[in-house]
Amino acid sequence: MSHALKQVFNKDKTFRPKRKFEPGTQRFELHKKAQASLNAGLDLKVAVQLPPGEEQNDWVAVHVVDFFNRINLIYGTISDYCTEQSCPVMSGGPKYEYRWQDEHKYRKPTALSAPQYMNLLMDWIEVQINNEDIFPTNVGTPFPKNFLPVVKKILSRLFRVFVHVYIHHFDRITQMGSEAHVNTCYKHFYYFVKEFNLIDTKELEPLVSVGVGSGH
Repeated sequence: MSHALKQVFNKDKTFRPKRKFEPGTQRFELHKKAQASLNAGLDLKVAVQLPPGEEQNDWVAVHVVDFFNRINLIYGTISDYCTEQSCPVMSGGPKYEYRWQDEHKYRKPTALSAPQYMNLLMDWIEVQINNEDIFPTNVGTPFPKNFLPVVKKILSRLFRVFVHVYIHHFDRITQMGSEAHVNTCYKHFYYFVKEFNLIDTKELEPLVSVGVGSGH
């Protein structure tokens, strides 16, 4: 990793505090296994595959938390440039606008600025991944029936962060010399969601259309 990149990603300017796995737990061991594959420079298509003998939901849970932490970090590095003025609409170019909807304040899809949307999104994901009923931390506690639907929603919304960053803020990422890191993170994410069929192909179109979404 270049010195400039280390400065960007080591100052811990995350948009939110990182969620960590407790040492000694099965999730922690799985997380280490996933990181080891990446650090060994394994082909990302291979690195995302379920290791023999592991439960798919455990593997998915570990990756969802990891992607949340890493995308959080990527957005944190450009968040000073993503303002109400620069990004009054949460979008990915002129063709794609993302509206926010939740069970509380925004019961109907609502147009928001990108920073408002990002704040609500990161808050919402934090609540999901810290909810023991959805992401149980104890080994042997079964995952709920709605685990995969929740995961799909989390990942499809995290994908929108990539879309916005790539289409509206990539010049800033390039200025910081961070494009290789962001591209690798995106490829990892892309191969993972394809491997386990976690995002509809239609949802991935905004980056395919600009030559990013093929995962190459």
